[in-house]
Amino acid sequence: MRLTRTSAVFSVLYVALGLVWAFGARPPGPTAIYAAWFVAVALIGAFIPGIANQVSIARAYLAAPALAYAVAPDRIGLLAVVLAIAGLTDLVDGTIARRFDRPSTLGGGLDPVVDGLLLGAVGIGLVVGGIIPAWLAAVIVVRYLLPAFGGLVLISMHRRPELRHTVSGQISTALIIVLVGGICLFRFFNQDVSNVVLGAEVAIPIATVATFIHLGWAAFRPPRVAASEAG
Repeated sequence: MRLTRTSAVFSVLYVALGLVWAFGARPPGPTAIYAAWFVAVALIGAFIPGIANQVSIARAYLAAPALAYAVAPDRIGLLAVVLAIAGLTDLVDGTIARRFDRPSTLGGGLDPVVDGLLLGAVGIGLVVGGIIPAWLAAVIVVRYLLPAFGGLVLISMHRRPELRHTVSGQISTALIIVLVGGICLFRFFNQDVSNVVLGAEVAIPIATVATFIHLGWAAFRPPRVAASEAG
């Protein structure tokens, strides 16, 4: 990875927008912490090439407002807006990669990392706010942490994991965003969230286990042999 003009421009733009939010929206908590987060993500993001990857990185920046709104019951509706924006970036980054860049191993590995940062922040915030149980937040965090750890293990074994989107992974991420966003909207409109939370407690663990099974199968299946080698 190296510093590119496109990534540098995106980093500056993201930091500017983040600082405008931090100082203008007056989120709960020390403003300096949010500012430090935006700068830290920007320093890393400046070395990640590709427009599609920069769209994906937006979800890492959004982790700060997601956490801020998740712990503040009076701003829970804004969390749903943050999740909607994050969901939009998740929908378009792949399209941008196919149209303007090339889908890459870096992009495939970056997506679960930024999803984990965003949804992990949301889960932790909702636990602090007393909206979801701690074990459910732990499932959400592990959903993204375990594949990253597994990838590191495979690399240490001198295996190059195939980093790409899987159907099960995309479904589980979509379910988490929709269900957590639904909980936020119900809470914002002072509606009973118990049924939505119950649905999340059932659907998210099932989708997470399905994702782990699919990723495990993809990681340890025998490598495909090229046609020329197979004779």
